[in-house]
Amino acid sequence: MTLRRGFRRTLAATALACSVTLLAGCGLESGGALPLSVLPGSIAPVPELEGVKITVGSKDFTEQVILGYIIEFALSAAGADVRDLTNIQGSNSTRDAQLDGQIDVTYEYTGTGWINYLGNETPVPDPVAQFEAVRDEDLERNAMVWVEPAPMNNTYALAMNRQTAEQTGITTLSQYADLVNRDPAAATTCVETEFNVRQDGFPGLAATYGFDPARANRQILQTGIIYQATADGTQCKFGEVFTTDGRIIALDLVLLEDDRQFFPKYNPAITMRKDFADAHPQVADVMAPISDALTNEEVTEMNRLVDVEGQEPADVARDWLANKGFVTLP
Repeated sequence: MTLRRGFRRTLAATALACSVTLLAGCGLESGGALPLSVLPGSIAPVPELEGVKITVGSKDFTEQVILGYIIEFALSAAGADVRDLTNIQGSNSTRDAQLDGQIDVTYEYTGTGWINYLGNETPVPDPVAQFEAVRDEDLERNAMVWVEPAPMNNTYALAMNRQTAEQTGITTLSQYADLVNRDPAAATTCVETEFNVRQDGFPGLAATYGFDPARANRQILQTGIIYQATADGTQCKFGEVFTTDGRIIALDLVLLEDDRQFFPKYNPAITMRKDFADAHPQVADVMAPISDALTNEEVTEMNRLVDVEGQEPADVARDWLANKGFVTLP
């Protein structure tokens, strides 16, 4: 799933250039200055972090960029000298940059770490057990530290518009599978290229729910197009979506229940190299209450403000922190 996250929404044209020259440069040596400033709020200055240079990274889709800025503003309020390396194209590039010491802190998803970085094929259904599994294995194998995750879960789902929901009476993926088996033409499903072939995507979905993926009437579209096409309901009766995407609310899409709990859990957690975490344990302390506040509802609204309302991710992240009292504005 991590690769779909890395490519699903490009926020800047420079991301492609960065992906080509990632390890060679493109600003990854030091990062840039924060685009906005903040003052302490409930996050008070931390003497041990005063002036400490910390580079924060993120992948290149809306939610990740917002989460990256949230880290940056929080640590800046605590007194750190924060450098901005958000908007790196692709999960693997972001992970490599962190392992190589080019970024110090990022939000990573538990399912991404478990399946894509650690190579496990079967997700752990319970979110706490999934976190503990990825935390322990990544520490042992790669000296990466995972801090307690946020409650939000940005996982895959299939969605439909309300007219389709009313016409078919479908509410679960089991019922969707029955429709595919009974009348594939009535279950036209739009997916992105990667979801179409990944084992935590459509092939695994078909195996779990008992339908032949070759019988399913699928169309391959770019992620951003799928949302509107599913809302229109002509080209796509069903569409692959991500559960914290703000366009679900804006387009009044209806999610199908994953009643067999096939899709992995993707809770974001602060991740750091062990040497950095050991040197600066205060980072985990600063970020803990912020992660606790990152619910599906909160993050979906922030995503909506960017993707639907057209606001800048840095503005949305800073305003959210200020509204929660974590920081104050100059």
